[in-house]
Amino acid sequence: MFGGGLNVLGDLTGGLKNGRLKGSVVLMRKNVLEFNDFSASLVDGITEFLGRGVTCQLISSTVVDPNNGNRGKVGAEASLEQWNMARLPFITAGETKFGVTFDWAVEKMGVPGAIIVKNNHASEFFLKTITLDNVPGHGTVVFVANSWVYPQGMYRYNRVFFSNDTYLPSKMPVALKPYREDELQNLRGDDQQGPYEEHDRVYRYDVYNDLGDNREILGGTKEFPYPRRCRTGRKPSETKPDHESRLLPVVQNIYVPRDELFGHLKQSDFLGYTIKALVDGIVPAIRTYVDLSPGEFDSFKDIVKLYEGGLKLPNIPALEEMRKRFPLQLVKDLIPIGGDYILKLPKPQIIKENEKAWMTDDEFAREMLAGVNPMMIKRVTEFPPKSTLDPSKYGDHTSTITDAHIRNSLEGLTVQQALAGNKLYIVDQHDNLMPFLVNINNLDGSYIYATRTLLFLRGDGTLTPVAIELSSPLLQGGLTTPDSTVYTPASTGVEGWVWQLAKAYVAVNDYGWHQLISHWLNTHAVMEPFIIATNRQLSVIHPVHKLLHPHYRDTMNINARARGLLINAGGIIEMTVFPRKYAMEMSSVAYKDWNFTQQGLPEDLIKRGMAVPDASSPHKVRLLLEDYPYAADGLAVWNAIEQWAADYLAIYYPSDAVLQGDVELQAWWKEVREVGHGDLKDAPWWPKMQTVGELVKACATIIWTGSALHAAVNFGQYPYAGYHPNKPSASRRPMPKPGSEEYALLMREPEKVFIRTITNQLQAIIGISLLEILSKHSSDEIYLGQRDTPEWTSDAKALEAFKRFGSRLESIESQVVAMNGNPKLKNRVGPAKFPYMLLYPNTSDRKGDAEGLTARGIPNSISI
Repeated sequence: MFGGGLNVLGDLTGGLKNGRLKGSVVLMRKNVLEFNDFSASLVDGITEFLGRGVTCQLISSTVVDPNNGNRGKVGAEASLEQWNMARLPFITAGETKFGVTFDWAVEKMGVPGAIIVKNNHASEFFLKTITLDNVPGHGTVVFVANSWVYPQGMYRYNRVFFSNDTYLPSKMPVALKPYREDELQNLRGDDQQGPYEEHDRVYRYDVYNDLGDNREILGGTKEFPYPRRCRTGRKPSETKPDHESRLLPVVQNIYVPRDELFGHLKQSDFLGYTIKALVDGIVPAIRTYVDLSPGEFDSFKDIVKLYEGGLKLPNIPALEEMRKRFPLQLVKDLIPIGGDYILKLPKPQIIKENEKAWMTDDEFAREMLAGVNPMMIKRVTEFPPKSTLDPSKYGDHTSTITDAHIRNSLEGLTVQQALAGNKLYIVDQHDNLMPFLVNINNLDGSYIYATRTLLFLRGDGTLTPVAIELSSPLLQGGLTTPDSTVYTPASTGVEGWVWQLAKAYVAVNDYGWHQLISHWLNTHAVMEPFIIATNRQLSVIHPVHKLLHPHYRDTMNINARARGLLINAGGIIEMTVFPRKYAMEMSSVAYKDWNFTQQGLPEDLIKRGMAVPDASSPHKVRLLLEDYPYAADGLAVWNAIEQWAADYLAIYYPSDAVLQGDVELQAWWKEVREVGHGDLKDAPWWPKMQTVGELVKACATIIWTGSALHAAVNFGQYPYAGYHPNKPSASRRPMPKPGSEEYALLMREPEKVFIRTITNQLQAIIGISLLEILSKHSSDEIYLGQRDTPEWTSDAKALEAFKRFGSRLESIESQVVAMNGNPKLKNRVGPAKFPYMLLYPNTSDRKGDAEGLTARGIPNSISI
């Protein structure tokens, strides 16, 4: 087994011996994911490694072979060595270490700089690292692979892995340059049309034409621009040839390059399959339950019962058949059968300490600064607020909020004094939604408003809502004009419940915009072109690839799963979020205003008037609303990320001229701009990528988007919106008018009217089930400031800079805890007694929360 059968137990460290180099190979087998007990399955599955085994060939970085195009000289094949089965070691769950010995005389062959790995087995394995010990004159050489290696016959080329050295293209050893160029050519796969198979490693672009034949193609047109997604090469749809055919997501996965699949241990893959189980098993079960029950919640207590035991399911024979389709027993167990209790949901943090705190004006306003979508609030600079809608189509949409509506809520200030003192703020969804309201409100069971929420900054540093404007479209004279009503705070009687409904309509707007724009578009979708371009244009040994790669982990795969199950026609987003079939179209319109340079937090805060430039500040900006938890924590994290990027890139780019001469970097940025985000390629705001400063800011923005920004909008979803009255995903009825039957019913049964105005029971149960999945940290999560492979680089300066980055993040963690304990910072915790921790950088400690619903911590990447 494994070739020569040499006994290397006891001589593991190896070294030079008669022209030989000894080392070790760490890998993980495919079927590790198919067992609950990794250590028990290790010996059971080892028989799959019979036959010729796995072979490796070293490639010289210093000695060329004139008979092979002056490529680095290639050594003889070496097989992984047999170890005593009873003593077969494993490093962590599922990882196994094998010995390997190479015939390689350094004085003749030079220092190894790359390695060819051939898999002669019938199944793929995940190769972590190959380490050579005691290389004469060089010490340890580590080849970091972190890649799935398929049987050799599936490739048109050899799998080559480079040592963990870092080289700009111009600094690459001559002997290794052809291998670097070959690898990039293989990953581009521009000569491969598809459809691509699981083992293919092709990174190409495509438009969003795979969401369903009855949905618009997103990307490639001025009307519906969009970031590009990974090409699959699937056949055209039979009914609409410009659309891509869809798969059966229960039994087929949408193609992404294999190394982009979910993390390599049990839990992260489990999370991905859980989405399938939700769509194909739990959703039908919920539908059946709702059909056989009254179909509505009647009170807040009815909703709270969801978290006190779940729902008992009637017998559904079809579900047992669905269970058989899933490869993992773990996932089969998620699909319920008759008599099971489904949705044994934990109590969301927003109601854990106080079930009514969410209804207060203080908590409503606090969540605009420290909730799940805290990037919508703006400072008011003119009153009344104006509209940017085209007056030739929409007429005058200036806000109807007047001085009279708010003058008694300004602590004695006039409106002009409040403006001058930076005391007035707004969450303005009016212009975002008004163009869609006619279509959305024509859908069955749908009635939403375009909202403006005006807030006042009180003397104690907290915000309070002072007016809410609800607007409906009024078609007259060829224009879509607004029909607007302004509501002001009330706390008792029917007027108090009218105010609660006004806040609910605002929350509906916020939920939809958060889910489709702040979350999906501004993190998931916009990141994918950077991932594709990085793999196509930047070698794995390029410094920028090494910097950015951890922040891409699992993103392409979760995006593919989303296209198959969540954002597709009839998917969960269309089932549960108010724009329904117009959801992705709405995100396309929003993308027209996307600006890469404003995705960095300081620029975003300045754009929204929440901060001003200030060279004396540690973050170079000064918050005008100081107790703004998202911004305060975010600026600290942003500063740490930017400093890390600056320290790291300075090692490799001593001048702008070096950057300008980096052919891979320039090709990368050109492709990001002109292809990946090609619908916005002519936007004037794109950095020219001619200075090191531009590269630092661009890399910091990419890292921020994939890590902290996504953490801020993702991991609070269930904690805040898992109790749907706080963040309803839809509304179904207009505001009751005084004197109407609906108004009288509101007086008699206010909770029932409130609940039956917002998200219906089916939407709510399905929606919160999804939010629970999306809000969980996986067991193998890698957080900001961490790397999955300690040997990711051989560069001591880079390792030291990364260590400083980690130390800064640890300091930020302490600062967050201290601020949350400061009673003067009232927006940190609020009436719900739920401290803001979404931008607490690292959280490997999950004491008391085995579910992973911690509402804290910044993973490196968009991994769910």
